[in-house]
Amino acid sequence: MGKRGNYSKGIYIVENNEKYFGKSNPKYRSSWESKFCYFLDHCNNVTKWAFESIIIPYVNEIDGKTHKYITDFCFEEVDKNGKVRKFIVEIKPEKQTKPPKPPKNQNKKAQKRFLYEAQTYIKNICKWRAVHSYCLKKGLEFRIVSLLVVNGNAQWDVVSLDQILNLK
Repeated sequence: MGKRGNYSKGIYIVENNEKYFGKSNPKYRSSWESKFCYFLDHCNNVTKWAFESIIIPYVNEIDGKTHKYITDFCFEEVDKNGKVRKFIVEIKPEKQTKPPKPPKNQNKKAQKRFLYEAQTYIKNICKWRAVHSYCLKKGLEFRIVSLLVVNGNAQWDVVSLDQILNLK
């Protein structure tokens, strides 16, 4: 495992090859992606999974251009009632799932960071709307997953695009 800035990166070695349908072992770019690989690889309910296997075009409202969005994960699970559910999942810090707050300090550095965070949020919403639409057409469910630390314990926070946009 290596580091890039504050982020871990490396190759996850799939242990349950019969479940993984990606082309090669996942090359994760964060410790959260690594942890989610492990979760999918070892979860008994998950029957199939892949990393960065679906490419969806989206229009970035900032530049008006079409870009390619490579989704983080897709997987299939069987719930306790035997129903098969299929998901596309994006791993994101919780901070990137909410509009940024304007800085209290109006110096150039704070303003530059706020602009970057606002553009990142808009770009994410554009991507997620495209994925949401794709999922509706294909009978999939889309979720955004963050890793939260609550009282010293790490736990997954799973939300839908509707929740992020306050539609539900």
